[in-house]
Amino acid sequence: MNKIEKLFDKGYVLEFFNKRILPLYPDFKKIEKIDIIPHKKFIWVGSYHVVLEFKVSFSVKSDSKKKKIKKLSFFCTAHSSEPRKNVYDILNHLWENGFARGFLTIPRPILYSKYFNASFYRGVNGDSLLEFIKSKNKREIEKIVKKTAEWLAKLHRIPIGKDIQYDKSKSKIKTVIPGYKKILKSVEEKYNGEYLKDIKKIYDYLIELEEDFFKLSHKRWLIHGDAHPENIIKISNKKMAMIDFTDISPSDFARDLGTFLQQVEYKLKKYSYSSSYIKKIHNIFIESYCKKARVKYNIRLKERVKLYYYWTAIRTAVYWLTKHNPDPSRSEPLINEVKKKLKL
Repeated sequence: MNKIEKLFDKGYVLEFFNKRILPLYPDFKKIEKIDIIPHKKFIWVGSYHVVLEFKVSFSVKSDSKKKKIKKLSFFCTAHSSEPRKNVYDILNHLWENGFARGFLTIPRPILYSKYFNASFYRGVNGDSLLEFIKSKNKREIEKIVKKTAEWLAKLHRIPIGKDIQYDKSKSKIKTVIPGYKKILKSVEEKYNGEYLKDIKKIYDYLIELEEDFFKLSHKRWLIHGDAHPENIIKISNKKMAMIDFTDISPSDFARDLGTFLQQVEYKLKKYSYSSSYIKKIHNIFIESYCKKARVKYNIRLKERVKLYYYWTAIRTAVYWLTKHNPDPSRSEPLINEVKKKLKL
């Protein structure tokens, strides 16, 4: 039995939460019920990668005879070989630097389990940007996109923190998991060389551009690393949060901008939004970010954003090629688009 399977056992989880979580909430008397919801479940013989949600019903301490129940969601991200303590440490770092204050916020870090190599944090309640895209709610899309730009500008101002052990592989596109060499090997093995030439040419070009910038500047910013519509949560009319901090690292802030633009535009195209509306969203995001971050969208920044935009597109293409049930038909348009735009 893989040890991570314990986190799918209600009896074990109840005991774990009573010991590690309940003491953190002195206003709660007892855990009445825990529902376990797997959002990501990859379990092999000696390894695992899971993201779990625990919906916990607490009974509240009260003088009233009527039992009062408070429900909270807690999330766990665990990986057998990738570091997860840094996720907990980074969330703590952001919390201590006041990031949770105001209308642009983050999940609250709860604990780190060395045994499971797992970070636990309290969830945020709300709907993702993707849900508003699906429901064609343009008014909300525009408001959330503007707040996303402001959220990222707020993050990019936070000091990196010298004592945090960041996963250095996530700072450059050459080494972001699964890594450039592994990607090429996987594509070559699955398709007998088909797609390999194009993907190698694109990756080599983008890696060179990034390396050129890093040679010119030693400046690094704290970036989210995975800014896409499912990770952006509207909590209320004024308040929003970003979730999933497994890719956070010191890097070029333009990566967050390019990643978000490609991902939101990819989803808007999927749900048949017009090209004029997609352009409008692009402009809202860039203008809001530059205003909040007090930066100029000059040619140098524009080129860096395009670099990460096309990297995110080719990364999506590679995902469709190498996933468990691959779908090359979804990869080919992305590969062709990037080749055309980069004139490769």
